[in-house]
Amino acid sequence: MSTFNYTARDHDNQIISGVVSATDRTTAMQTIRAQGLSPILIKAGEEASKLGRLGSIKLGGKVKTKDLVVFTRQLATMINAGVPMARSLNTLQTQTENKAFKEKLGQIAKKVESGIGLGKALAEHPEVFSNIYINMVSAGEEGGILDEVLNRLALQVEKDAEIKHKVKSAMAYPVVVSVITLVAFFGLMTFVIPKLGAIIQNIGGELPTLTRVMLNISSFMRSPIFIALVFIGGPLAIFGLRRYLRTDEGLYRFHRILLKLPIVKVFITKVAIARFSRIFSSLMAAGVTVLVSIETTSSAIGNKVIERELLGASEKVRNGVPLSVSLAGSQVFPPIVSQMLAIGEETGQIDKILVKVAEYYETEVDTFVNALSSIIEPLMILVLGAIVGLVAASVFGPLTSLTQSIK
Repeated sequence: MSTFNYTARDHDNQIISGVVSATDRTTAMQTIRAQGLSPILIKAGEEASKLGRLGSIKLGGKVKTKDLVVFTRQLATMINAGVPMARSLNTLQTQTENKAFKEKLGQIAKKVESGIGLGKALAEHPEVFSNIYINMVSAGEEGGILDEVLNRLALQVEKDAEIKHKVKSAMAYPVVVSVITLVAFFGLMTFVIPKLGAIIQNIGGELPTLTRVMLNISSFMRSPIFIALVFIGGPLAIFGLRRYLRTDEGLYRFHRILLKLPIVKVFITKVAIARFSRIFSSLMAAGVTVLVSIETTSSAIGNKVIERELLGASEKVRNGVPLSVSLAGSQVFPPIVSQMLAIGEETGQIDKILVKVAEYYETEVDTFVNALSSIIEPLMILVLGAIVGLVAASVFGPLTSLTQSIK
């Protein structure tokens, strides 16, 4: 999914600019026209997918999730109370304490005062407002339910931030313990083992196999070759990997590898289903078309494999196939998703049913993270203890033998 900068004319023949995410230029043009605009110029921008971006609602600069949630809820309250849009924006601008957000709101308020719709004004600030946010606001304006849509958006932002926090929480402990383990191992092998090895060799006696192996590893870790590999080869490898992962194909292959790892696959799948259900239901409830909803949601999942699968389902929907049938043979989404979609299509309540699916899988993510944390903690302690025990055995083994020989 790439971004496209565009210049277009609106219904009032005014020229506006914005950014849209799409798979190609043709899709970008269709998305722009679906917003009631007449494209004048479309230029390809930077790739929308970045390593580690979970996609949902992107917040650029210094605008935090909390600021966006508060703004969204307050704007919904003021619109529901009958306060004019421009006045609401100016009031919220004076109240916000975030300087970056205050500047953006001032620019948006001026656009609205000049007669441009809120959705189009927000589209000029893609670094703050995602395509999901912009599409839902535009649909709310057209349907006359902007206050209701804004309340849904606030909930969506909160849920998205909550999922991101859970992902970080799940990764934080093993990363910290792994770093501590590597530092401890490097310190022992670089400073402790060489000195103890020299003492043992000076005393005399034959060294056990384990001790000789650890001394050889220690000698290699202090050699110029190892230092060059760590301080030169390491950064170069990381730089090359980052460049490769910035490409669509590189990121796709990386995400495909992640989906083949047993535990990681379960976690990614649960998070993806929860995010898909929540975002898609919000877009549908706001009156966004099915095709635009699928394409917008696919870029918000944060996984290239799942994104391509959803875009493939979008093509089938474009040809008249129901979404539930398109996802029936999915390699990622379980059958329950297509079954619930089928029920929603029959009853005309896709948004309400998918909210239930989202709530179920959000609970599953909570349970999975808690279970994973309870397993990882003793496992990492066991690994750290094993490394320290291995080093200790290689040192105290020959010392014990020498002590017995002296006696």
